[in-house]
Amino acid sequence: MSREPKGPAPAGTAPSLQADLERLEQIVRALEAEDLDLDKALSLFEEGVKRLKGARARLGDAEVRLKQLREAADGSADAADLG
Repeated sequence: MSREPKGPAPAGTAPSLQADLERLEQIVRALEAEDLDLDKALSLFEEGVKRLKGARARLGDAEVRLKQLREAADGSADAADLG
């Protein structure tokens, strides 16, 4: 069961990863519908690409942060390096 996102994120903040993933699922379902007109399909596709890029960037940032935390736990990095 998929929940609907509560609406757009407040101005100046990025939607959460979970919100992006839920919206991407909605976009995929809409694009798979047979009664979607071309203009709406292009608009949804464009939104999907933007959300996917944002989600990938957040995952990349999280990966870097995890690496820093592992290094700090091993004693190979100074805690001040964690930012």
